[in-house]
Amino acid sequence: MVRSTRHSKLETRSGRATLPRRRAPYFAKVAQGLQLGYYRGSTGGAWIARRYVGSGRYETDTVGLADDTVDADGVNVMTYFQAIEAARKWSEHRRLADAGVTHKGSYKVSDAVRDYLDEVRAEKSLSAVKNIEYAFNVVLPELGGLEVDGLTYSRLAKWRNELATRAKRVRKKRTAIEQPTRPIAETDDARRARRATANRVLTQLKAALNRAFRAGRIPSDEAWRRVTPFRRVDAAVVRYLSTNECRRLVNACPSDFRRLVQGALLTGCRYGELSRLRCGDFNADSDTLTIRQSKGGKARHVFLTQDARELFLTWTAGRSTTAQIFLRDDGERWGKSHQLRPIADASKAADISPPATFHVLRHTHASHLAMAATPMGVIAAQLGHADTRMVEKHYAHLAPSYVADTIRANLPALGVVGEANSPRPINEAHRDEPRRRIGPH
Repeated sequence: MVRSTRHSKLETRSGRATLPRRRAPYFAKVAQGLQLGYYRGSTGGAWIARRYVGSGRYETDTVGLADDTVDADGVNVMTYFQAIEAARKWSEHRRLADAGVTHKGSYKVSDAVRDYLDEVRAEKSLSAVKNIEYAFNVVLPELGGLEVDGLTYSRLAKWRNELATRAKRVRKKRTAIEQPTRPIAETDDARRARRATANRVLTQLKAALNRAFRAGRIPSDEAWRRVTPFRRVDAAVVRYLSTNECRRLVNACPSDFRRLVQGALLTGCRYGELSRLRCGDFNADSDTLTIRQSKGGKARHVFLTQDARELFLTWTAGRSTTAQIFLRDDGERWGKSHQLRPIADASKAADISPPATFHVLRHTHASHLAMAATPMGVIAAQLGHADTRMVEKHYAHLAPSYVADTIRANLPALGVVGEANSPRPINEAHRDEPRRRIGPH
């Protein structure tokens, strides 16, 4: 953090009150080529920023009023140290303007979001862009109209906290005008989930603002850089289905949806990845699937077991390489959210509680690989993760380990299971115990 320049006369109200009134401001050096001035008027003082622009010329501007008669608010009325920060921001903004890289006129949060989306649409997959756009639907109603230069730590932290306690939005019908919500359940897990959602939205907002800052559209990133996400809110333990639950779920599915569920369990692919698969993406020679468009935007190869290979051979036999592998019984493609109701109905019919989601099938694939001692790097590659961090976070506790094997091999039987733990009369239970003497021997 940049050290603030000290000035005994300008730092305090009492010090400034001793300065004689004059037409020229009192200046203190802030940095090379930058000064902060104090002009004392009849009813109070003002802070003046001055920067050297070359050839003996200076550029000046008023950055705020001094807190001579009223308390500082950090926006219009400033202390000496707040005025120094304002002068630095003003100087940087003017420097960028001279270089022709700052945004012309007022630059709002909605402008930063628009510029960010324009760039990520060329960089990320369609599904990733849709998730980002969904996050900004939460940001823009409250922050979109604010100027980025006017953002403060307090305003952003308050918005983050309100977002973490707000009622959860639920899916609405296309004909609905208002967005339906559901109150947050009074449980630790429900509150953790809302804080995790607030973290994800905050991450997207900071990504847009940081890109605008790096592009030189705004002079400082101080306001949001200090707004940190909530800690310890991501659940590390994920849910997966046992082999018996997998069989019950598959048997409870209609024929068209059953193929999707089988594909998810045997490959670990996401619903969107499976619904986009074409017959040409299955390679029977290498027993692989090519996922051309994943969540992260990168293609990957998914390796198939013998059971999975036989199924994909059956599903693609005699069909065009451009045909969709997974289709509904009516011949239509599986679209967005078409999996929600079938998997809920199948979970109910299979007596799986709480009901499984399609993402649980992906977790099931990875969890059973982990329990079979598959290296974390292999699981990460199969799922399409860039590294092992997410895999270790979610599945490492399921894998055989030195710690688990050592504990199971060395903890002795404590006699608390089986016949030794059967109920016995109080007197009989203590008959064989040595009597303890009470009092002096």
